[in-house]
Amino acid sequence: MPTKWRDEIPQLLIIVGMFAAAGLLWPFAPDRLPVHWNIAGHVDRYGGKFEGLLLMPLIALGAYLLLLLLPRIDPNRANYAKFAVPYAAVRLSAICLLAVVQACIALVGFGDPVNVGRIVPFGVGLLFCVIGNLMPKFQRNWFVGVRTPWTLSSRASWHKTHRLAGRLFIVSGIALCALAFIQTPWMLALVVGMFVVILVWVTAYSYVIWRHDPERAGAGDSPP
Repeated sequence: MPTKWRDEIPQLLIIVGMFAAAGLLWPFAPDRLPVHWNIAGHVDRYGGKFEGLLLMPLIALGAYLLLLLLPRIDPNRANYAKFAVPYAAVRLSAICLLAVVQACIALVGFGDPVNVGRIVPFGVGLLFCVIGNLMPKFQRNWFVGVRTPWTLSSRASWHKTHRLAGRLFIVSGIALCALAFIQTPWMLALVVGMFVVILVWVTAYSYVIWRHDPERAGAGDSPP
């Protein structure tokens, strides 16, 4: 899928802005910056300026380059053109979340009482809602979406599984947004349990649909 650089401008501007912010804040930032929070939203680890200011921009740049490369090496690269807009929206949303995390680190590091325990889970919940809304539009590929042996060898399994997964992602995203405000001690257990249920449900569903698909590919066949 050829890169349309005009569509890349929003992501590139955010990444450049993240590096620019790190450079502007560097001379004034304290030597120790918060880099990790516990489930209650309290800082439980500090790091140096490099980790506090530059780690998120570097992760954003790495994620951007990786997600830009994947369509070029995917055997099903032609399918990316069919969901180019949803793919770009997911990439942009992920970069925005990393920018929010960087902003939280900087704000708390400079003494602003930001409730990271609410902001970050809420942001992750929104990301899941975005992904869930766009999942039904994903086309078969080897890297993005629900990639089980059965979705990759059955068009029906791919599309029906992604419709189900999209709904479950939206529900889980809403739940994460709600949990961000509740902040119960059981929050981590609830989130992990929720994702385990989704994983098992979606995997089993993809197999069931594949089993009932008369046009499924056989063993050793590659998805068209």
